[in-house]
Amino acid sequence: MTETTTTTSGVDRLDEMFAGAKEEGRAALVGYFPAGYPTVDASVDLMTAMVDGGCDLIEVGLPFSDPVLDGPVIQEAAQTALEQGYRVKDTFDIVRKITEAGGRAVVMTYFNPVLAYGPERFAAELAAAGGCGVITPDLIVDEAGPWLAAAESAGIAPIFLVAPSSSPERIALTTARTRGFVYAASVMGVTGTRDQVSSAAPELVARTRQQTDLPIGVGLGVRTGAQAAEIGKYADAVIVGSAFVQAARNAAGAADATDAVREVARGLAAGVASARSE
Repeated sequence: MTETTTTTSGVDRLDEMFAGAKEEGRAALVGYFPAGYPTVDASVDLMTAMVDGGCDLIEVGLPFSDPVLDGPVIQEAAQTALEQGYRVKDTFDIVRKITEAGGRAVVMTYFNPVLAYGPERFAAELAAAGGCGVITPDLIVDEAGPWLAAAESAGIAPIFLVAPSSSPERIALTTARTRGFVYAASVMGVTGTRDQVSSAAPELVARTRQQTDLPIGVGLGVRTGAQAAEIGKYADAVIVGSAFVQAARNAAGAADATDAVREVARGLAAGVASARSE
């Protein structure tokens, strides 16, 4: 197995990314895409096109048979990947290729696949591939002890979620054990593009800032540059997923799909860049 050599830890690379975006006076753009959709090789091409289009960080979504956060667009893509024979080990090859292409990657996964693979093994192989961290939407910090130890040992960031329903005490507990950045789910519900950005997001970000100095990324429901600009005014990262999947799904072929997701990324990056210059 070819290992990707990095001189800094995954946590350090996330810190550098947010510091760079802050220096440029903008939020970071984070793009989610389901690994293995429509095939493993095609998903690599699509995610590297997202990097080329301006995504500072790629969330590599690990397909799972029983998603609780994913909306229908991402569920359908994940099911396609599973039907193609996707395996957990494919994740590390995808992360390695994104890293070799000059991008940064974190993995977003439900915790069952990590538990089945072995938390220490998963963290170590992700770090060797150049991965920066793991977002675990269904793992609460109270039950994350072994995972936190594995992530710390490998130098990757354990990234947890806060939601509009989170109490101040819960936010404090969650952010105290998070590294890299905090994922603020802007709505109660599943992923998917929406016509309007959640009105709960600014208040959630403000409440989270009272508890931590970590960067805060806002996700769920963003699809346009204007929406990205709106969130980029107050959040440290704008997280977009379904819009990329829809662009790939609606394309006529593989080349059109990579062009389409690249253009979506460019539009979102332009929105993020304009957010604080108005």
